Amino acid sequence: MRNADLATILRVLMVFFVAYLVILKINPVYSIIILLLAFLLDGVDGYLAIREASEGKVSFIMYIKAASGNPKYKKEMKELKEGISKKYPHGPRMDVAGDRAVEYALWAVFTYLNILPLFVILIVIFRHSFVDGLMAAKGTSNKMKSKFARVVYSSNIGRGGINIVKFLAFSYLILVYVSNFPMIYGYILTGILLLYIILRGVAEVYEVFQNE
Repeated sequence: MRNADLATILRVLMVFFVAYLVILKINPVYSIIILLLAFLLDGVDGYLAIREASEGKVSFIMYIKAASGNPKYKKEMKELKEGISKKYPHGPRMDVAGDRAVEYALWAVFTYLNILPLFVILIVIFRHSFVDGLMAAKGTSNKMKSKFARVVYSSNIGRGGINIVKFLAFSYLILVYVSNFPMIYGYILTGILLLYIILRGVAEVYEVFQNE
């Protein structure tokens, strides 16, 4: 199994452990730190795949520079990614599956603990189920052609932004349950996260039907 796939599995297990700590009301600092590491690991699996494809020639600094748009490395990374997709077609879908498992686990635990109403997780499941199905038929987000979809979904800003919002929202919900923080801010963060998720879903659907 590739190191990138192992990283995906590890971050899923880490979030399951976070859910366990939250249910037991263990010190929220531990849960939030592990959650942060799990979200950071989401960026590491991409680097591990690139590093393996380049036989260790690509350093993490080069990977970061390419991700930030440095033209010196951007073209090389694009070629490596295309090669990875052909050699390991399951890779992009494995990453998406990991994202969904992490997200569903967090939504489910806060629904189970009566922190969030049931309709929230239903919206998320409905959005992901149908949009992921469309994108699986179309291809991965790296192949998006329309500017709208690339900016909202597959750009570094789009990817980084959703992970930051997720981390802030779920971290605060942990504090709500374990440390009795006021829920009003939890609702605000959850609302922002839902809008962000829906907007990215719209971008994906737009991409699918725009380029048919």
